Parts: sequence; C-alpha cells; structure tokens
Amino acid sequence: MAEGKTKKTWSDRWEGLKAEFGKIAWADRSTVGRQTTAVVIISVILSLVIVCFDMIIQYGVDKLVNL
Repeated sequence: MAEGKTKKTWSDRWEGLKAEFGKIAWADRSTVGRQTTAVVIISVILSLVIVCFDMIIQYGVDKLVNL
C-alpha cells in the first residue's frame, strides 16, 4: 500500500457524506412542480403515440394473416 494513507473510520466517512450533501443545489418547489408536470404530460402523449402505432401495426398484421 502507498505510504501516508490511513484507514477512514465511519465517523470520517459520515462527515464527508454530510459535507457532500451540503454542496447539492436543490431545486425549489415551483421548479420541481413544473418539471413533474412536463414529465407526466410527455409520458401520456408518448404512451398515446405508442398505442396508436400498436393499433396500426396490429391492423396490418391481421390483414396480412387473413389474406
């Protein structure tokens, strides 16, 4: 092992973890609300697009199978 390295104790690691959490820039409540709304709306739109494509493909497969 390299010289000068010491084994960290749990309390040292905990202090480091608390210091890192202190550096986090948390978003404010309105930003989180807007982003959540955007994600939900995009998810609903994307799911509707997937359902439409699925129905079109299913219709085409049914037509090909029943020839």
